[in-house]
Amino acid sequence: MAAAKKDDVVSMFDSFKEFKETKNIDRTTLVSVLEESFRNVLAKIFGSDENFDVIVNPDKGDFEIYRNRVVVADGEVEDENKQIALKEARKIEPDYEVGEDVSERVEFAKFGRRAILNLRQTLASKILELEHDSLYNKYKDREGQIIAAEVYQVWKREVLVVDDENNELILPKAEQIPADQYRKGETIRAVIERVDNENNNPKIILSRTSPTFLQRLLEAEVPEIAEGVIAIRRIARMPGERAKIAVESFDDRIDPVGACVGVKGSRVHGIVHELCNENIDVINYTANTKLFIQRALSPAKVSSINIDEENKKAEVYLKPEEVSLAIGRGGLNIKLASMLTEYTIDVFREVSEGDADEDIYLDEFSDEIDQWVIDAIKGIGLDTAKAVLNAPRDMLVEKADLEEETVDNVLKVLRAEFEN
Repeated sequence: MAAAKKDDVVSMFDSFKEFKETKNIDRTTLVSVLEESFRNVLAKIFGSDENFDVIVNPDKGDFEIYRNRVVVADGEVEDENKQIALKEARKIEPDYEVGEDVSERVEFAKFGRRAILNLRQTLASKILELEHDSLYNKYKDREGQIIAAEVYQVWKREVLVVDDENNELILPKAEQIPADQYRKGETIRAVIERVDNENNNPKIILSRTSPTFLQRLLEAEVPEIAEGVIAIRRIARMPGERAKIAVESFDDRIDPVGACVGVKGSRVHGIVHELCNENIDVINYTANTKLFIQRALSPAKVSSINIDEENKKAEVYLKPEEVSLAIGRGGLNIKLASMLTEYTIDVFREVSEGDADEDIYLDEFSDEIDQWVIDAIKGIGLDTAKAVLNAPRDMLVEKADLEEETVDNVLKVLRAEFEN
């Protein structure tokens, strides 16, 4: 067997040292893993490791290996690994006799380059396995908690961050607030969204867009939530844009909305800043569906609501000047209200009785509007000109499944009728 070169021996001790400094591995595990690695290599070389004593000293970063063999008469050696000829034994100690045990120290480096490489590979895979186990155990019960970690690498599809023990965590693009800017070395806060552990290869996925992140920030900022006096019932977010939160107080003396917002917005101010100026609306939760939808649509003032509980739909009627407030910029307010209440909300302008008298049935426009278009609009419950004009344009496009151009043409024809 080829003798190992000096640099092989050095590299073996380097890998041993690396292992000794490995994070998060307790001493008992360390010793048993090192011993197991040596035994694996010995078994490959000698066919069995049963007759070896492996003594590992992780503190010093060294080890000793002893091979135990039984002395047999010269020429009667059947198993060179477990037996030693009397003549060979007496070269070690001159007073050995047949039948006695010989314990001889083995220099691992003498096993050659292949054995050392084998040991390094075995150690490396064990290190990886243990680090994976350690990482998974550290994070498996921490889903939903906030973590502060340092940005290590910024890529197009994800940001790699490291925790205080240099473990790698991932913040995917989909979990980033659109306006976020990440720089290497800066500390960011996120919630631990989930821990995947496919093929014992744990991945810690972080999120800054999750409603849980906003909830945890609020819990940290509002003592009454931590104390259980106020409960967060629902959260709806359009990350970086706007959020709605429904809260409830278990103490009549405490106003949950005021407690969450703080004096002059002091309590939400830091959260708004953390979330790239995400606008936060806090409302009082109620089990009364109509009232809850009404509050969710604030700042718009609702005139009346029709509820379809079975299909979780709500028809909301407002004064014309309130409609744009209810829908919000880019439809944001109504989207969030729907997410918060878990109801599909359709908004309609209130029609005064005087206007209703002057209304015209859609069928009367069949000479100017194709019948199939009229039927599509009637199919969503709108059968008069005023009803169509009072419904939001977006609703006509989506619910009636019509092209924007078609809807605009219908609205133009109907408006012209009343202008005349």
